[in-house]
Amino acid sequence: MPAPYDRHRAQLKAILLAWGMPEDNAETTADILGWADLHGVDSHGISMIPGYDRLRRSGRANMAARPRIIKETPVSALVDGDGGLGHVPARFAMQVAIDKAKQAGMAITAVRNSSHFGATGYYTLMAANEGLIGMACTSNSGTQVAPTFGKEAKLGTDPWSFAAPTADGRPFLLDMATTTVAAGRIRNKANEGLPCPPGWVLDKNGMPSIDPMEARDKGGFLTSLGGSPETSSYKGYGLAVMVNILSSCLPGATLITDPMAGKKPQGNDIGHCFIVIDPGLFRDRDEFTADVTRLCNDLRATTPMDPTQPVMVAGDPQWNNKAKRLKEGIPVGAGLLNQIRQVAQACAAPWLLD
Repeated sequence: MPAPYDRHRAQLKAILLAWGMPEDNAETTADILGWADLHGVDSHGISMIPGYDRLRRSGRANMAARPRIIKETPVSALVDGDGGLGHVPARFAMQVAIDKAKQAGMAITAVRNSSHFGATGYYTLMAANEGLIGMACTSNSGTQVAPTFGKEAKLGTDPWSFAAPTADGRPFLLDMATTTVAAGRIRNKANEGLPCPPGWVLDKNGMPSIDPMEARDKGGFLTSLGGSPETSSYKGYGLAVMVNILSSCLPGATLITDPMAGKKPQGNDIGHCFIVIDPGLFRDRDEFTADVTRLCNDLRATTPMDPTQPVMVAGDPQWNNKAKRLKEGIPVGAGLLNQIRQVAQACAAPWLLD
């Protein structure tokens, strides 16, 4: 049975505390992971726990990480993530960008010495909830994607998010991998022994595959957004490079093409970037927000091809999932649930999901 959201989030926090996270770090990290599952971003919530546990047990994640600003101007900050999981430094850096943008009109922050930070949309929504435009992106530690025309993995899923406020409590929230799907969605298929839909994965010879283990264990690849050269995979490839320039080159994090990527003694030294813009720089904030609301509603009013499937805008699936899961609970597949139970038992965390 799906667990109520509060219990699901409590399970996350219990495991994090058992790993030795301080209370405030565990609270932040559980909030971000729980947010992903509540909003249907199942690739970036509790399903990340087994991978984080492997990183922790190898001694490469600082559970007590304290991010700090190491270079700063009125409109920018460079943050060191202190070798921990990415959630705490990422929220810290986005909050710094929000605070600076409120003073200066716009701001950018970048993070290095960090790790996987969960769902990118969580951070841009922080800005939208303050009436600001938010952008965020992050590099990866693992290579799973070949450049267009390539037969060798050089890039990750390299996600990007953009959010803007609306007047109806449903911000525009675009949160996307630069691959066809996030790697976590493929991992979730593997957890439950299910095949991938066609178009998600290629084998090592570049041929279509439905095997979720292909990209991780058999030398294959995730497909770039666009799928193939004939269907414009260069667009996803180009966006992935853009993300790496902002997330790695800007803060000085380890390049994903570096032989040491994902192999540093502590953490993964991946980087993040956050950009915040105050629309008040250009016009009355309420008028801007009203126009964003109208634009989104005009698009929703489009006559649908199928009357049972209305037209949506980015963010609508998340808001729909939140309403459904607050009522019905958070579903977790049997295969994943067994993995989480084993992690909890190994670290002597209380088990709350039965």
